[in-house]
Amino acid sequence: MADTVEIPDREWFKASEVCEVAGVQPYVLRSWELEFPALGVAKTAGGPRAYRRADVERVLRIKQLVFVEGLTLAGARRRIEGDEPGDGVEAPPVMTGEARQKLDGIKKDLRALLDLLDKRSGGPTQTSWPPRTQPTLLEFEAAPESGNGRKPATKKRAPKTK
Repeated sequence: MADTVEIPDREWFKASEVCEVAGVQPYVLRSWELEFPALGVAKTAGGPRAYRRADVERVLRIKQLVFVEGLTLAGARRRIEGDEPGDGVEAPPVMTGEARQKLDGIKKDLRALLDLLDKRSGGPTQTSWPPRTQPTLLEFEAAPESGNGRKPATKKRAPKTK
């Protein structure tokens, strides 16, 4: 994504022009309209939507929040609503480095506790949670065949009677 986008010097834009300027597909723009009802103005009831220059700028802001910062549409909506003048409420950062370190330490301690509990119960020590109780598809397919060289027999159904 380019750092700066050149918006043509016009007041009104068609949906296709907004998609071209923002570099998004039309279905993306339509889905954003569902989350941001104020985006675009219908010229007539059921007619094509027209976009103001401010709408194009908002679409570019949504694209930045969703594609670069990794927010969901709901998160982008909350961020944009928080950016409105007069709000004054700033969202806290998602996670600081110190918080990440604390969580990593807790995670390590919990894994050690899990290993200790597995050893006391005589169960297998596993590093993944939740413990697997059934074989995976690969383990199931790699199961040894019966001694007669054929695959294990499957349960046969009785024929239907009328």
